[in-house]
Amino acid sequence: MPSSGPGAYGAGTACPPRAGNPGVIWRIQDRATFEALRRSGRRARRGAVTVTYAAGGAPRPRVAYAVGKRVGKAVVRNRLRRRLRAAVAGVVGLEPGAYLVAAHPGASGLSYEDLRTQVATAMTAASGGRHR
Repeated sequence: MPSSGPGAYGAGTACPPRAGNPGVIWRIQDRATFEALRRSGRRARRGAVTVTYAAGGAPRPRVAYAVGKRVGKAVVRNRLRRRLRAAVAGVVGLEPGAYLVAAHPGASGLSYEDLRTQVATAMTAASGGRHR
């Protein structure tokens, strides 16, 4: 299979799990999940972070990230996306379902602790506070 083009991303829907890590976060890659987030997702905003949650789907949490051009240039957006991934990985006991974590302008200027707090509280609020 070619490394690019149609169907190149259809083979896998999860980041490869690391041995001994039960809290693996899967990626959202299918259009149907994004449609479900748009149509019936619950939103919660905390500071410069908005999280949209849609229940159901995979047995583990699945997460996608949205960092628009208003946040900054590509280097700033990519750095913020990596920081968001690290913040989400630190959230314990996420409900299974789909999460869309969106960063607004100003999120890149937050300290890691502030960003982590905003992500965790927004994820808890969006999923209805039903963390295990």
